[in-house]
Amino acid sequence: MIKLKVTQIGNSLGVILPKEALARLNVDKGDELYLTPAPDGYRITPQEGSNQDALEMGRAFMKRYRKTFRALAE
Repeated sequence: MIKLKVTQIGNSLGVILPKEALARLNVDKGDELYLTPAPDGYRITPQEGSNQDALEMGRAFMKRYRKTFRALAE
């Protein structure tokens, strides 16, 4: 766990991410991060959207082509 402190940045509040966190997120100065809701609070990710979005799209695709997948499985 990494402890972050909320600090004044200009007229806003923010947190400063340590080098270890930036390296793990694979981001650098100027890159964008996304704050998304999670069951236990929020999640910071370097990409937009979530795995849940991808799962829902996959389920819709599988449902749409159910007959085709069944035929291929035989």
